[in-house]
Amino acid sequence: MFVHTVFFWLRHPESQDDHQALRAGLEGLKSIADISTAYVGTPADTRRPVIDHSYDFSLTLVFADRAAHDAYQVHSGHLAFVDKCAHLWERVQIYDAVS
Repeated sequence: MFVHTVFFWLRHPESQDDHQALRAGLEGLKSIADISTAYVGTPADTRRPVIDHSYDFSLTLVFADRAAHDAYQVHSGHLAFVDKCAHLWERVQIYDAVS
């Protein structure tokens, strides 16, 4: 199993239009066949010193293996998402894990 987790910080977090546009783009990624499981979320209302809640959206994708992840990275749907939505964020942080 290969887990790909991405955190997004919006360039204009006060803009509801930007929130909606990024959420729509992230939700659209779920249709890519290489993805086994996909979750789109926002920070939970939990506050402890070890929790980073500074991001605006998170995306967690589970793939069967590294090959499926690598295929996703060059998939036309993923590339179109980046082209369409990259202007919305000012920062992206990715964590990949294998099991």
